[in-house]
Amino acid sequence: MPTRNSDRFVTAYNRIDQLMKDVIGTQEHMAFFRLIDYAKKKNAVIRKYEADLREYGDLRNAIVHNRTSMEFAIAEPHEDIVLKMEEIETALKTPVTVGSMFRTNVTMFQKTDSLSYALKVIKDKKYNQFPVYDGTQFKGLITPVGITMWMASMVESKDFSRSRATLGEILAHENDRENHQFVAKQESVYEALEIFKEAVTRGRRLEALLITEDGKPNNKLIGIVTPMSLMKIK
Repeated sequence: MPTRNSDRFVTAYNRIDQLMKDVIGTQEHMAFFRLIDYAKKKNAVIRKYEADLREYGDLRNAIVHNRTSMEFAIAEPHEDIVLKMEEIETALKTPVTVGSMFRTNVTMFQKTDSLSYALKVIKDKKYNQFPVYDGTQFKGLITPVGITMWMASMVESKDFSRSRATLGEILAHENDRENHQFVAKQESVYEALEIFKEAVTRGRRLEALLITEDGKPNNKLIGIVTPMSLMKIK
């Protein structure tokens, strides 16, 4: 006998209930909607799916509390609803992290590198943001905006030269803007999306999230997240 949608739905519901308890750090019995209230404060996946979870909580109550026998459920959820519930369970159980999705070999620059060298790398690798270091110490993130601002400041200068200009000089036009933030590799992609959105609400545009093992600036850079790269996230 094939598994009914109602059984799959309730099973996923029960697992999500336990996963939210794990997020909160409790094993006490708690109403599903109260679990959502507490868990969403700590987990971006819950915040993303909050409306769905509240709607499905009502559906679960209708199925369980109005069941007239073990063989009969008052409501059989559609397949797409069951799949959505199982999707939420998977997102909570094995969240997609920025480290797993955006880990890459990052090209890093020194502040003594010339602008012409950086522009060549941009052309070859299609970069729009690149991190600048002084030895192993992170100094800032250069973007096309910063380069444009530097060029505008030099337009009337007789000393204008891309080959002589260093990235350290360009950074002077970037450091007035908080254009980046460091995140740890275990942050979920939904948390990353929220960071970009929250920055906009504060009137600040982030060009990139820079990924290190623990989110500290002077540890090895292992990936970069941009607003464009997050467009693939559902």
